[in-house]
Amino acid sequence: MAVKKKRRDLTPFFFILPFMVFFVVFILIPLVHGLILSFQEWSLLGEPIFVGLENYIELLSIRRFKAAVENTLKFAVQSVPLLLIVPLLLALLLNKKFVGQRLAQNAIISPFLIPSSSVLLLWIWMLDTQTGMINQAFKALGLPNQAWLSRQGSAMGVIVFVTLWWTAGYNIILYLSSLQDLPQDLYEAASVDGANGWDQFWHITLPLLRNRMLFITTLQIIASFKLFDQVYILTGGGPAGSTRTLAFYLYETGFRDFMFGRAAAVSWYMFIMIAIFGLLQAKLLTRWLGEGV
Repeated sequence: MAVKKKRRDLTPFFFILPFMVFFVVFILIPLVHGLILSFQEWSLLGEPIFVGLENYIELLSIRRFKAAVENTLKFAVQSVPLLLIVPLLLALLLNKKFVGQRLAQNAIISPFLIPSSSVLLLWIWMLDTQTGMINQAFKALGLPNQAWLSRQGSAMGVIVFVTLWWTAGYNIILYLSSLQDLPQDLYEAASVDGANGWDQFWHITLPLLRNRMLFITTLQIIASFKLFDQVYILTGGGPAGSTRTLAFYLYETGFRDFMFGRAAAVSWYMFIMIAIFGLLQAKLLTRWLGEGV
């Protein structure tokens, strides 16, 4: 007698089908199309012309592209450590019991919930050379007005500071969720053994937060290479191109100069750089925290 073949249950596939459709339509297809476009020359009019690696090679000789890479790396080097360490220190503070703890948490975290345009327009007003609140305070103290966004030496620093003020709240939430889950018996045992607060932080808190720190660092590196809103609204890439980042250069190349093939090549350079720096930081950070890759 023939053995009846058991039918395979397809129910799990129906649950993941919506995500798979979204992934294929909105991620995979645009990704493949962008890769193909990077090997072509197309200015929106006419048919795309296949040029091979010409877009990639030409970008390496363009001064504005090289400056954009340098500015992006500069922003990443300045912002990533700050967005890793400052939120951790604030989370350690906000995790302690004190009067007004909930109010302090809401006040420090809430800027992250404000849309980028609102935050950046607020800072443009605050930093205005003539009528800005900060320069008015300087004037009251007898100090000269400062044009932070108009000076090459300070514009990128302002972008880093505003980014820290605006986005640190998300990292604080991530740290707080981890801190509140740490086993308290380890701290009690360490106290009994005579470990002070610094010893407990260095030998208990920091090692237990290593996975969270790795996750946050990865997110911040990716976000650094995608920096656009702050540059577009605060400085427009100026002064003299000192804040033009890769994402902003991609926007200029594709939507101002209508060189879509070259813009696609820029996006793939960004992808390669994110992958390289992501792997490097993962290896270095996990080694520093005592867990080899």
